[in-house]
Amino acid sequence: MKRLPITGRTLAFVGVLVPLLALFIYVALRSGPLAPVPVTVVAVESRSISPGLSGIGTVEARYTYKIGPTAAGRVRRVDVNVGDMVKAGQLLGEMDPVDLDDRVRAQTAAFKRANAAVFSAEAQVRDTSARFAYADSQAKRYEELLRKGSVAVMVAEAKAQEREVAEAGLAAARANLDAARQDMARISADSAGLGKQRANLRLIAPVDGLVVAREADPGTTVVAGQPVIQVIDPESLWVNVRFNQLGSSGLASGLHARIVLRSDSERQMAGKVLRVEPLADAVTEETLAKVTFDSMTDAAQVIGELAEVTVALPAAGAAPVVPNASVQRVNGQTGVWLIDDGGLRFAPARIGAADMDGLVQVHDGLKAGDKVVVYSQQALKAKSRVKIVEHLPGIKQ
Repeated sequence: MKRLPITGRTLAFVGVLVPLLALFIYVALRSGPLAPVPVTVVAVESRSISPGLSGIGTVEARYTYKIGPTAAGRVRRVDVNVGDMVKAGQLLGEMDPVDLDDRVRAQTAAFKRANAAVFSAEAQVRDTSARFAYADSQAKRYEELLRKGSVAVMVAEAKAQEREVAEAGLAAARANLDAARQDMARISADSAGLGKQRANLRLIAPVDGLVVAREADPGTTVVAGQPVIQVIDPESLWVNVRFNQLGSSGLASGLHARIVLRSDSERQMAGKVLRVEPLADAVTEETLAKVTFDSMTDAAQVIGELAEVTVALPAAGAAPVVPNASVQRVNGQTGVWLIDDGGLRFAPARIGAADMDGLVQVHDGLKAGDKVVVYSQQALKAKSRVKIVEHLPGIKQ
């Protein structure tokens, strides 16, 4: 068997190829797909944290006033628009009175007539009282004369009869006066009732507030109880929040909360849990709560807006703590990536309470001092090579 001749040209080719191959391998191991993945790590600490419970809610007003008529009718006018601030007692609109004003005027005239009838009956009582007093005195005088024998019996009896007639007339006059007064009282009550009906046609603001809805325009026919205008108290805003029942243990009134509106995600507002509703939502498995703002915001801009609410729950006992970003789910298991003897290992863990600073407690699978991966430049695998760095570009830590 003959050896191939090694020429200078072959040696030169090998001399160039070997460095290129070494360079390729070096680049592949350092910056290619086989390069180690840059990661940031943190040491596990054992300490107590104040858990945070997050939920989504809607900004609402605690007090909403739906202003409308107490009887069916047609809207005559509406004096306010959505967004207007109103004062308590301010006239917001009016219903069409139809014939109510005419009925009020008729009752006023009837009251005046009844009042005149009372005056007439009182005058009649005075007249019949005077007649009765005169007839009574005459009858007594003639009775005395009859005892003395100065007048005939028939004359004395005639005077007694005149007294009885006068007495009957006085009783009739008094009855007429009582009837006239009762009639005047009835007409007065009817007038008061019509006045109240007329006043109910005026739509009055019950409190200082903000107009949030105008549900009927002039000419619209509405039924009794149907709102024409809705007014809210802008000083009574709260967030109607829904929390997942898992982890909601310890949620109670008085706990501090952090509110972030959907329209301004960079701004955090302080709040407090006003109350936890006794009736939870069994369908969505959520606990309901009302969270108030520590300082009022512009009601016209946030009513009905979604808000993210995080509540600080009572402090939990000491346990290993890791950043929330380090918790991963691999092959259906929840855990963290551990740096173990310079290598990488996925450690399943049972996650516990989490606080508002992004820390979570791990009840099983970790111990204080373990180093876990917080951020990585790409998804990790069990055989991934890693390189620990202080900071990853583009990731806010």
